[in-house]
Formats: sequence, structure tokens, C-alpha cells
Amino acid sequence: MSSPADFDVRERDGARWVTLTGDWTAINLDRVAGRLRAALSREREVRFDLSQVGRCDTAGVFAILSAGQGRTAADGLTPPPALERLFELVANATRITTRPKGRPWSLYAMAERLGRGLLGVGAAFYETMAFFGHLLVAIGRVTAHPRRIRWAACFSLAERAGLDAIPIVAVTTFFIGAVVGFLGANELSQFGAQVFAVELIGIAVMREFNIVITAVLLAGRSASAFAAEIGAMKMNQEIDAMRTMGVDPFEALVLPRFLALLLTIPLLTFVATLAGLAGGILVSWWVLNLSPSFFLERIVENVGATHFWVGLSKAPVMAITIAGIGCRQGMEVGGDVESLGQRVTTAVVHAIFSIILIDAVFALVYMKLNV
Repeated sequence: MSSPADFDVRERDGARWVTLTGDWTAINLDRVAGRLRAALSREREVRFDLSQVGRCDTAGVFAILSAGQGRTAADGLTPPPALERLFELVANATRITTRPKGRPWSLYAMAERLGRGLLGVGAAFYETMAFFGHLLVAIGRVTAHPRRIRWAACFSLAERAGLDAIPIVAVTTFFIGAVVGFLGANELSQFGAQVFAVELIGIAVMREFNIVITAVLLAGRSASAFAAEIGAMKMNQEIDAMRTMGVDPFEALVLPRFLALLLTIPLLTFVATLAGLAGGILVSWWVLNLSPSFFLERIVENVGATHFWVGLSKAPVMAITIAGIGCRQGMEVGGDVESLGQRVTTAVVHAIFSIILIDAVFALVYMKLNV
């Protein structure tokens, strides 16, 4: 049974002696270490008597050395033979001083951050290429053996990513078309050319807003869902179990999501076109007093279907981009919920950024082709 640590400071043989008693261990120190430092703070030179100390650990030795630091006589602290090595180790450890880490030079820090950023971009590019390489292998395998395609999963995902998204896509593009109609009516009326608002609405909706709005909505809806679903399976080690059973996760999880978006985005783009034109027709009828029949007739004669096909040509690229980013971020999820949340957020941000970038590239290419 341990005995509590204690001490006594008395005058003996013309010197001040500190007699320590009990067990000087971590569980017995409690407040005695603070009392010992306070009692010795008024002493100029003391000697320690450790003959009555029972057990002693590193915490007890540190408390004794700290209290006697600068006040212990030259030969005033002689530990028992059993504690000599422990006192030596603790004394050596307390002499080690750590130098605070200075702030790095600003130019050096900037170069370091730049280098780390470039390495991160290179690593992300390498991982993306590895992901698409693995996906191409899966596509080649199912092309050689079409029965391996999981059509049930494809149609189920197409329903969730496509049919369920029709209301939000239709409502959003309807208001976008209406807003473009209001802007065209206000600006063109100043020049007496309000009738050209029909061409403005038709070109803006059929060429840009139908596919861009659809892709952005699917980036927030489907890319995040893909990343969360695959990431949750990765966290639960279901993907590892699939590999153990000989099932390729790219063939079972990634490829059906690619096919689902390839099927649904053209359909949603068509719905978005109709809804956007409906919004433009309503505004033109209300603000400019242009009848729906006149609006549609002018669309057919002056806008044509070329702009619709130009917008629809972006759909497969947008589908591959959204599905690829969502599935890749899901496959990169670690073993905790924090990683899952970060990857889902990254999937949405990267998908939206990629959509804007791809649309800009398409605009530049079609401008050069004079389409």
C-alpha cells in the first residue's frame, strides 16, 4: 500500500535540511509538489534527505529537482543507489531546451506552397488518368461481353438522376428563359427592336442555358450523390469485399453511373429547352404583346434548330465530366466521415468548375468553326 508523499524543512547541523517521506510517485504527488516549491522559494541553500522516501518515479524526481533548482547545495542531493540512474535520466532530460521554430522566410514559404501546389496538381492529374484508364478497361470488357452490363442498375440510376430531376430542371430553366425575356424586352425596347427579343431568347436558351443549367443542377444533385454513395461503400469496406469476390467496382458501380447520365442528360436538355422557351413565350406575350404563334414562327424562321444541336452536342461531354468527377471523388474517400464530407464537397465544386470551363471551350471552338 502506498503512503502519501510529504516533506519537512528543519535546521540541522547548521544547515537547512528538507526531509522527504512517503512515496513520491505521480498518484501521490497531488499538491505536495506545489507546497514543496513554495516552501523552498524562501530558502537560499538547502540539502535533501531522501533516506525515508519509499517509492519514487519520474514525476516525483522531477518535482524534487524542480523545487530544489538553484537552491540545492553542491553536495545537498544524494539519491539512494536504487534511484541514482532515475535522477540522472530526469536531470539530463530537463536540461534539454527546445528552440522555438522561427517563422520561415516569406519568399521561401511562398515557393514551398507553390511547389506543394504543383505536386498536388500533378498527383491529381495522375490519379485522374489512372481512374479513366481503369474505366476504359471496364468499357472494353463490357463491349466485348455486353451481357456484363448491369442494365437494371443503369435504368434505376437513370430514373433517379433523370426523371426525378425533371421538375427542378424545368422550373429553373423556365425562370431563366423568363429572365432573358425581361432583359431583352427592356434593353431592345430602347432601340425599337423589341421584336428581336425572340431571337435573343431562342439562341440563349437553346444554345447555352438549356445544357449549362441542366449540367449545373446535375453537378449539385448527381455528382454529390455518386460521391456519397460510392464513398459510403468504401467506408464500409464493401468495395474491398467486391474485389475479394472478383467483382470489378468500376464495372459494377462506376460504369452504370456513366451510362445513366449519358442517357438522361440529353433528355433533360430537351426538357430544359422547352421550359426555357415557355418562359420566354410567356414574358414576350405579357410584356411585348407578341403572341405565342408569332414567337414560335419567328423561332423556326430566324433561329432554326442549329443552336439546339449545338447545345445538345455538349451533353455527352457534360455527362462524362459529372459522372467521372462524382465517381472518382467517391473512390478517393478515406475511412472517416470527415473525408466523405470533403470528397462530396470537392465533387460538386470540381464538377461546376469543369462545366463552366467546358462550356467556354465549346464556345471558343464553335466561334472558330463559325457555327
